[in-house]
Amino acid sequence: MEDSKGRARSKMMRRSSTERRAAPAATSTAETASDRRDAAQSVPYGMRLAASWSWRLLLVGAVLAVVVFLVVQLRLIVIPLLVAVLVAALLVPFSEFLQRHRWPKWLSVTVAMLSALAVVGGLLTLGIWQIVRGSDELAAQSLVAWEDLKAWLLDGPLHLTEAQLNGWLEQAVAAVQQDMGIIWSGALSVGTTFGHFLAGMLLALFATLFILIDGRGIWNWIVGIFPRRGRAAVDGAGKAGWATLQNFVKVQILVATIDAIGIGLGALLLGVPLAVPIAILVFLGSFIPIVGAVVTGALAVFVALVYNGPVIALIMLGVVLLVQQVEGHVLQPLIMGTAVKVHPLGVVVAVATGSLLAGIPGALFAVPFAAVANVMIAYIASGDWKDDRTPSGRAAASPLWRTVPARPRPERPRPARGEDRT
Repeated sequence: MEDSKGRARSKMMRRSSTERRAAPAATSTAETASDRRDAAQSVPYGMRLAASWSWRLLLVGAVLAVVVFLVVQLRLIVIPLLVAVLVAALLVPFSEFLQRHRWPKWLSVTVAMLSALAVVGGLLTLGIWQIVRGSDELAAQSLVAWEDLKAWLLDGPLHLTEAQLNGWLEQAVAAVQQDMGIIWSGALSVGTTFGHFLAGMLLALFATLFILIDGRGIWNWIVGIFPRRGRAAVDGAGKAGWATLQNFVKVQILVATIDAIGIGLGALLLGVPLAVPIAILVFLGSFIPIVGAVVTGALAVFVALVYNGPVIALIMLGVVLLVQQVEGHVLQPLIMGTAVKVHPLGVVVAVATGSLLAGIPGALFAVPFAAVANVMIAYIASGDWKDDRTPSGRAAASPLWRTVPARPRPERPRPARGEDRT
C-alpha cells in the first residue's frame, strides 16, 4: 500500500511539474498570436486590401507574360491557326445555310471551301493578269517618265549637270555591287520566309477544313478540358465570342470593300490606268493592316505618276490618304466598334498595342481578340451560365479569395436590458 501511494504521489509531482513547464509555453504562444493580430490590425485596411490585390495582379501578369512568350515562340503555328479561325467564322454560316437547305454536309463543306478559294484566287488572278497585260506599256511609260524627270533635274531650278547624274548612278551601281552579300542573304531570307508562308497557308487550309467538318466536336473537346463546374461558363462564353467574331469578319469585308471602291473609283475618275487591279489589290491588302494599305496606295500613286504626271499623282495620293483616314478614324472605330461591341477608343488602342507587341499579325488580330475577350468576360461576369443548383456564393469561397481582407462590418448596438429585441 505504501509503495502504491508513493508511486501515485510521484506521478502527481511529475504531472504538476510538466504543467508548470507547459504553462509559460502556452502563455508565450497566446502572446505571439495576440501580437500578430495587433500587428495586422495596425496596418490600415486600405493597405491590406491593396497588398492582397497587388500580388494577385502580379500573378496574373506573370501568367500572361508566359502565354505571350509561348505564342511568340510558336508564332509559325499560332498565326495560321488564328487565320483559320477567322476564315472559318465566315465560312461556317455559309456551310450551315446550305445544310439547312438539305445539302449534304460533305457537299456544303466542299462548296464553302471551293467558294472561298475561287473568290480569293479569282481576284488575285484578275489583278495580276491586268498588271501583266499592261506591263510593257508601263515599262515604256516608266522610261518616258525617267527622261522627263532627268530633263527637269537638268533644266529645272536645281540646275544639275549630266556629270553629276552619271556620278550618282555610278555610285548607286557600286553600292549595289558591294552589298551583293547582303542582297544574297536577304534573298535567302525571303526564300525561307516564303517557305514558312507556304507551310502556314497549308496549315491554315487544313485547320479551316477540319473546323468546317467537326467544329462542334473540337469545341466540345476544348470545353471538356476545364473542370466540370466551369464548363457551362466556358461553353456559353465561347458561343458568345464566336458570334462576335463572325460579326467582325463580316464588317472587315465591308470595310475592305469600301476602301477598294474609294481608291478604285478615284483612279478611274482621274484617268489612271489599271484601276481594276488597283481596286482588287486594295481590297485584298486591306486585310493586312499598315503594310497592305501602304503598298497598294503606293502602287496607285506610282501608276498615276508614270502615266498621268506629277499633278494627277499628287491628287491620287490625296485620294489614298483621304480613304485611309476615313478608314482609320471613321470606319474602324465606329462601324467596327459597333459590330464587335468595343468602344472606338478601345479599337484604336487595341490596334496600336497589337502593332507594338507583334507587328502586322498583332495589328490583324488585335481587334478580334479584344472583341472576343470583352464579350466572353462580360458573359462570365453576368452569371447567366449559372443554374439553380449552383450556390450564388460558391465562387467567393475559393481559397484564392479567402485571403482578401473583408471590410469590417460596423457592430450593431446591443439593446439595453429590458428592451424589446424584436
